[in-house]
Amino acid sequence: MALPVPKPGILEVKPYIGGEGNAEKAVRLASNENPLGCSPKAREAYLKVAAGLHRYPDGSVADLRAALAVEYKMDAGRIVCGAGSDELISLIVRAYAGVGDEVVYSEYGFLMYPINAKVAGAKPVAAPEINMRSDVNALLKAVTPKTKVMLLANPNNPTGSYLTKAELRELHSKLPEHVVLVIDAAYAEFVEEKDYEDGRALVDEYANVITLRTFSKIHGLAGLRVGWGYFPAEIAGVINRVRGPFNVSLPAQAAALAALADKEFMLRSAASAKEGRLWLTKEMQELGVKVYPSAGNFLLAEFGPKTEEIRCALKDKAIYVRQLGAYNLPHCLRITIGTAEDNKAIAAALKDILKRTNVHKNP
Repeated sequence: MALPVPKPGILEVKPYIGGEGNAEKAVRLASNENPLGCSPKAREAYLKVAAGLHRYPDGSVADLRAALAVEYKMDAGRIVCGAGSDELISLIVRAYAGVGDEVVYSEYGFLMYPINAKVAGAKPVAAPEINMRSDVNALLKAVTPKTKVMLLANPNNPTGSYLTKAELRELHSKLPEHVVLVIDAAYAEFVEEKDYEDGRALVDEYANVITLRTFSKIHGLAGLRVGWGYFPAEIAGVINRVRGPFNVSLPAQAAALAALADKEFMLRSAASAKEGRLWLTKEMQELGVKVYPSAGNFLLAEFGPKTEEIRCALKDKAIYVRQLGAYNLPHCLRITIGTAEDNKAIAAALKDILKRTNVHKNP
């Protein structure tokens, strides 16, 4: 008897596996979560709507879109919200790419980019990076008449690097008009560099640029899955046609609206990430570990051939970091910036482990 056959590309997908860290009292540094939790105001708003869980949420997410429009000086009609920015990435790829098409992304870009391309039946095309940075020339060289979407994380996960405003604009200026450029700015709120642009201005200027953001990182609402994107009007209309009618839950909308208004919590989260990033970078460098520059709330650290041994040794101490074999970076680990206590714990653990494993200092 013949079995049902899925669409081309589905069986090529290796399911995405998130970071570990479910053990009790674990130091969770594998998933780039906010170590401060979420805004108390967001938690309060979440609890307030508990009595209305039998009601469908506002399918247009009107209140949150209006608040985002005011906060970021955007047209509310061109904002689309989703169950995390992950959902929006999936919707964009499915809407614009299919069998015979190509989706271009940077070599060490977010793992969900090639996964979504394959699910849509399209071919994922990775453009080589230079020293863990997306390369404009390589991205453009990867574009063909079959390319329908280019996915660019800026800052990038897991490397932490970013393209400057000038590089981003150069990339777009040489990109064919038929290609949708998606700027995934999930970590934008952590960036302090003056030459950075999150893509909103490009969306206002051109008809083929989208920028995406999330409430999972700076706002600490990863468990609620809520994200948003700023789109050209025509593309917003397309995505609103293919998204689910109630894709952002009632609690997610309420908590996100409250989180957006809590500026103090956002500033504290960004400051904590910066302080921890600088401190942990220095500590690891003193241990001889190569740490790449990061504009996010995490670090990419290179440990060489004993990387997996080191990760397992950290796990034995209930310290969880992100293995990167699926990213073709088996010699590296991604380490989320945690609380001051978390950062001290992993620094002390690494000092002990590196000594025991005889990992020599980088030249």
